[in-house]
Amino acid sequence: MSRAILADTGPLFAAIDRHDRHHQRALSDSKRIARENWEVMVAYPILLETYSLLLYRLGREAAATFLGEALAAGTLINPSPEDYLAAAIKLAAFPDQSITLVDSTLAVLAVRLGVQVWTYDHHFDVMRAAVWR
Repeated sequence: MSRAILADTGPLFAAIDRHDRHHQRALSDSKRIARENWEVMVAYPILLETYSLLLYRLGREAAATFLGEALAAGTLINPSPEDYLAAAIKLAAFPDQSITLVDSTLAVLAVRLGVQVWTYDHHFDVMRAAVWR
């Protein structure tokens, strides 16, 4: 079985948007992921968030291409109701931070699955999630 990481929206979007400040980093990370045989899993909330971001910032074609590739990859993960509850509880532990429910859910899901999160968002460090670097 290959090693797995759970992707956040940031790297997925940055890999597509050549104007994103993390574009080169995302491309470099993508090459490393392929070279080191990491499996990239995408949680459904991340799929939805990335699609929406691409749709509104880069247009329908970019969003549709991403969606087709993500669905074809077959590594989509659905958080459980318990994951969402744990994410809401986790948010309450950081009232001074602007952490989204999507990010909190991803952090909880990563712990449950025992994988690292591929992200460029410092909030995952704040939540003490294992971050793939």
